[in-house]
Amino acid sequence: MRFPATLLVLLLPLLAQAQPAEEIGSWRLACTLDRMTDRAACTLRHRDWAERPSGSPVGGSPLGGSPMGAVPGLALEVLDRGGHLVPAVTARDLTLEGASRGLLALSGTAQLRFPPNWLVELPCALEGRSVVCAPRPEDAARAAAELPQADRALVRMLGMVGGTAEPVELRLAGTREALARFRREAPPGATPAEPPGLDGRELLRRLLRLLGS
Repeated sequence: MRFPATLLVLLLPLLAQAQPAEEIGSWRLACTLDRMTDRAACTLRHRDWAERPSGSPVGGSPLGGSPMGAVPGLALEVLDRGGHLVPAVTARDLTLEGASRGLLALSGTAQLRFPPNWLVELPCALEGRSVVCAPRPEDAARAAAELPQADRALVRMLGMVGGTAEPVELRLAGTREALARFRREAPPGATPAEPPGLDGRELLRRLLRLLGS
């Protein structure tokens, strides 16, 4: 007997067991265990927003997600790129209401600096329903090496949407411990790829159509 795809999508949340988020210094680690495969999908993000979602309460956290119908916030997140745990700036779970954030993927770039080191540019791209601004391959090793030693991060967005003149400063603490825990919970290759959903390119196509392009 074959199950309809929609039924499978409805069952997926029941097959995943979310664990309570763990706060490690200035970081928050949240993992979801797939009970069918015993594979963990973990997210390590800074506890404060780099840019708050529209309509977000002042005390809101990136792990809490963006309010329904809001333009998604921008978060400092750690990603595994080719075995390196690198810093990235992300806008997760784009919706039609927040599709303007997806314009960052057309020409947007995040600037990230761990003083006193020089800044690293993070080109933005669409990955599933998310905008991810991550280091280029040639910058990944440097960014990964600077992250655990830094006590603060400066983040600035450049592009069509969300550009700011002054960088946002995020204080960093407990980074080494957070990275080690992240690596234990989700070793290389353990985190499954982001499941297909509402494709980001379709969001941009609809947005441009609404704008009359």
